[in-house]
Amino acid sequence: MIRAIRNAGLVTILAITPAWADKITIAALGDSLTQGYGLPPEDGFVPQLQRWLDADGRDTRIINAGVSGDTTAGGLSRIAWTLTPEVDALIVALGGNDLLRGIDPAVARANLDGILKEARGRDLPVLLIGMDAPSNYGTEYEAAFEAIYPELAAAHGALHHGNFLGALAALDDPAEALARYMQGDGIHPNAAGVALIVEELGPRVRELVGAVE
Repeated sequence: MIRAIRNAGLVTILAITPAWADKITIAALGDSLTQGYGLPPEDGFVPQLQRWLDADGRDTRIINAGVSGDTTAGGLSRIAWTLTPEVDALIVALGGNDLLRGIDPAVARANLDGILKEARGRDLPVLLIGMDAPSNYGTEYEAAFEAIYPELAAAHGALHHGNFLGALAALDDPAEALARYMQGDGIHPNAAGVALIVEELGPRVRELVGAVE
């Protein structure tokens, strides 16, 4: 009788266990580029990256932790509760809004350092995605901001990818890239632009998954 009850309980637990329970769960911490601003839900960065990983045979689940308008300070303020127990790895793609606001690179560096320390304290592998700083704040600002990402990645043993929008920036004709792959605001990629970004970033995320496996 006791065995029957115990077995029945086990069946119940298995029945209510979420389908993603055995998947590698990755939290994508970012801003509107991660969140998928201006796009149908299925065309955003996280859904497209999820499909890329699925097609690549990776048993993963990506949590969209992107918040439009978020800065590195915003990411730091919510990293502790973003890293719930089921999270196995972290993608960090923050800094674009710091650049738009001209925030001191030292401040952005300290915020990103805090995010990476939180992940490191939980023994989570991280992919840190950089930003291409504009030159309108001066060459010193540009160099200081762009140096944040490779230096912090090296300091924390994180994977690093140079520029979230790198796949679009690398296209031969900037005007055509803007017209074909960006939304009307000139800041956010359209669905086709996201697809190019995911094609470039996918192999780095595959490495991140491999660090968990």
